[in-house]
Amino acid sequence: MQPFVAEVIGTALLILFGNGVVANVVLARTKGHGGGWLLITAGWGMGVFIGAFCAAAVSGAHLNPAVTVAMLIAGKMDAVSATSYILAQFIGACLGATLVYLHYHAHFESTEDGDAILSCFCTAPAIRRLRQAFVCEFIGTFALLLPIFLMASPSIQIESLEQAGIDGPVLGLGALGLLPVALLVVAIGMSLGGTTGYAINPARDLGPRLIHCFLPIRGKRDSDWGYAWVPVLGPLAGGAAAALLYRFLLAA
Repeated sequence: MQPFVAEVIGTALLILFGNGVVANVVLARTKGHGGGWLLITAGWGMGVFIGAFCAAAVSGAHLNPAVTVAMLIAGKMDAVSATSYILAQFIGACLGATLVYLHYHAHFESTEDGDAILSCFCTAPAIRRLRQAFVCEFIGTFALLLPIFLMASPSIQIESLEQAGIDGPVLGLGALGLLPVALLVVAIGMSLGGTTGYAINPARDLGPRLIHCFLPIRGKRDSDWGYAWVPVLGPLAGGAAAALLYRFLLAA
């Protein structure tokens, strides 16, 4: 499997589980209706974990243009690969949003609240102050990327064998090594997500917003394009700031 395909699949699964839990909570007549914010944050955390462990071995599981841009700034990948990753992430996000719509089709048809329908695809601020929302997305994404840069490797090499001139085995946690990132996303949702819905990922917001715009959903509202720039530029700026700080810390 190629990195491009891995990013498409991983991002699609991220959106399927992430937007899927939102649909389960807010759409009419679902079993999870009214499940609340904690269910949504837990579902998004699990979505990150599932998408990441499916793509990590091949692409590193960025699943987020803000992560890819940060890795580019940090010198961990080249521009051609970064462009390919970002394209794959947007394709995967659109695919995942479409799958959520197909899965919950009857419930979308039964929901009369246009804001609830839109929230199953993309984010919106609780208080509509766009500059403040930009700051929130910046901080949320900075709080995602800096810990990822600073996180210790989940694999170790037995040093005693290496010192004896023998290649010691490398011990790792496999997919469980991605659990800290999932828990980090849960923490961001619980602590910082109440202002904007914590997009912290341009593909996660813009791709599904496009799908909402084009799908023939009964009773839907407009796709709120006046806000759409915030969950794109805020995360990109926050990720870039985290990468610059990381480079400064390495050089210090």
